[in-house]
Amino acid sequence: MAIEIKAPTFPESVADGTVATWHKKPGEAVKRDELLVDIETDKVVLEVVAPADGVLAEVIKNEGDTVLSEEVIARVEEGATAAAPAAQPAAASAPAAAPAAAGSDEDPILAPAARKIAEENGIDPATLVGTGKGGRVTKEDAVAAVEAKKSGAAAPAAKPAAAAAPVVTAAGDRTEKRVPMTRLRAKVAERLVEAQSSMAMLTTFNEVNMKPIMDLRSKYKDLFEKKHNGVRLGFMSFFVKAATEALKRQPGVNASIDGNDIVYHGYQDIGVAVSSDRGLVVPVLRNAEFMSLAEVEGTIAEFGKKAKAGKLTLEDMQGGTFTISNGGVFGSLLSTPIVNPPQTAILGMHKIQERPMAVNGQVVILPMMYLALSYDHRLIDGKEAVTFLVTMKDLLEDPARLLLDI
Repeated sequence: MAIEIKAPTFPESVADGTVATWHKKPGEAVKRDELLVDIETDKVVLEVVAPADGVLAEVIKNEGDTVLSEEVIARVEEGATAAAPAAQPAAASAPAAAPAAAGSDEDPILAPAARKIAEENGIDPATLVGTGKGGRVTKEDAVAAVEAKKSGAAAPAAKPAAAAAPVVTAAGDRTEKRVPMTRLRAKVAERLVEAQSSMAMLTTFNEVNMKPIMDLRSKYKDLFEKKHNGVRLGFMSFFVKAATEALKRQPGVNASIDGNDIVYHGYQDIGVAVSSDRGLVVPVLRNAEFMSLAEVEGTIAEFGKKAKAGKLTLEDMQGGTFTISNGGVFGSLLSTPIVNPPQTAILGMHKIQERPMAVNGQVVILPMMYLALSYDHRLIDGKEAVTFLVTMKDLLEDPARLLLDI
């Protein structure tokens, strides 16, 4: 029995998706819950798994194709075996070791997206050299061949496979690689440009002495980790808790603009910017004002693992009333972060740097961090922004204030 494989149901904020990678080819056996295909949206990569044991009989949407919510993308023949796939043409029964005729649809090492690019640009697929796993011709290989054709360069096929990545290049040679921008990266770019063009964005700075928190962390980190089942005590939890308290005192920083209305949020959903291979993502800590330090650290650690594995869901990243970005983990000493609309402010953390500071008339070396608050000046005045940062500074330099609520 043939089972239709459909794209996931996209939320209202996601119009469509793009087929990123097929992990199975037509005719291959699949097992129930085995990963079939990745679908990339503007925010996350969604995985589609097999509904039952059988054979992938037909692929309707190839890599690079746009799909709508719940659109049929493939069919699986339930109970069939790979020896007799239902939808495979007779020519596909030839042994894999014998390559198919040049340009035929049964070429086993040509990605669908690569074939589409080759056909649209009049390139014989047989001339393409694959750099993917097992010699598979990827979309990038096809794009490179198109660029070579436009520039009049020799076709890559004229080179042996081993020479696809030459070890030695002539002096003065300059190489370029053109790859399509991922939907996530494109969406991030669009939102950043939108933020800068639609907001009266301004950034104010302050600095914080990190020694009290560093001493506190050094004293209790082992006991904290033991008490909370392996959750490590970091700096981010202190910043999240200080931010929630500062947002309560300056509610305008936690607000958003909706048309001609100002929306004041009676809760603190803190977005934490995380860098992934596909681009910048911002998972959200829900009701952060009620979370303990251990809950904050544990949730952020889980977000980091999911981001690296590409497992973040739309629910993880929807909403958020305020964002914290930590460029210090990459060595940034100072920056002006861009607000993530419809939010109206973002806090930038930076590298902890030892600097000579004047303390009670004496020069003391202290671990200092610059804080940056970028905000929408249409809603937030300079007084509110500066007061917010000063509150953060006071709470972080004297962590007991967080416990005493002073």
